[in-house]
Amino acid sequence: MSTEFPSKPEIQRVWHVVDAENVVLGKLASQAAMLLMGKHKATYTPFLDTGDHVIVINAAKVKLTGKKDEQKLYHRFTGYPGGLVSVGARKMRSTRPVRMVEDAIFGMLPKTKLGKQMYRKLRVYAGDKHPHSAQKPQARQVA
Repeated sequence: MSTEFPSKPEIQRVWHVVDAENVVLGKLASQAAMLLMGKHKATYTPFLDTGDHVIVINAAKVKLTGKKDEQKLYHRFTGYPGGLVSVGARKMRSTRPVRMVEDAIFGMLPKTKLGKQMYRKLRVYAGDKHPHSAQKPQARQVA
C-alpha cells in the first residue's frame, strides 16, 4: 500500500480575506499561517505547499494585548557594524503597520525554502481596500 500525495494540478488554491480590525495580532498570525501552510485541508502534506492565498486588511487596526504597545521592540540589522535598529511597537504601527503583521505571520511559518514560498502567497494592506476582487476571495473570521 502506498501513500497518495497531491500533485501540482490537484492542489486547489482558494483566496481568503481576513479582517484584522480589533483582532489580537498573535491570533491573526496563527490563523493566517495555518491557511498559508494548508493545515486546514485534508490534503495537507508537511513537505508540499498545499496552502491558500491570504489577504489581510485593516492591518493598522490590529490589537496588541497587555503592555506590548509600549514595551515590544522590533529589531532589524542594517548589515553594518553596530547597525542594530530597534523600533517600538507604537511607532511601527504608526509608520509601517503592514510590516508588523507580516513579521508576525512570517515568524509562524517554516524556516525553509518552503516557508518562503508560502509567505509569497500573503498580501497585507493597512486599509480596508485591496485590488484582488477578481480572485473572488472568501471572507474568513478569526476566532
